[in-house]
Amino acid sequence: MSGWWDFLEERTRQEVDAAVLRDRRLTAVKAVWEALRPLGVGLHEAERAVHARYEALGDRVRRTPPDPLDLPSLAARAADALGRVVAVEAIWDGDTVHDWFVLLIAVLDSPEGESRLATVLHRRDGPPPGAAAAEAGRALAEHLGVPFHFASPDVPDDLAPRRRAD
Repeated sequence: MSGWWDFLEERTRQEVDAAVLRDRRLTAVKAVWEALRPLGVGLHEAERAVHARYEALGDRVRRTPPDPLDLPSLAARAADALGRVVAVEAIWDGDTVHDWFVLLIAVLDSPEGESRLATVLHRRDGPPPGAAAAEAGRALAEHLGVPFHFASPDVPDDLAPRRRAD
């Protein structure tokens, strides 16, 4: 257990545990960090304290299920986008909680922008996130009759070139 837990007020401990039990890791980290920042605690140490709470609470944590990658679910999300889908794109992103992951997005033309379809995390019992996102993205793009773009499917690269508008 992180030694910083003992420095938190009871109200903050309850807030952190409630967030952890709902699998709201970033909310929990923010609460710890804000409470302990005056003591010089950095973000990394706050993350460790929250990780220790996940371990302590174990099976009581209601884990958020992964985003579905099946074609009907992705097609429904694409249909709900606030615009016309002109392409499907996969891009790498990462954070200190999940390490590298892939965002599967619908590229829109009217209004111009994008809509997140799924976040593809690393799963112990599944393919790497790049392979899973590429497979799901290609299937959805084919289904929608639009191009698919994934600049770096095999190597995490959050600076890989994005798809350009036609």
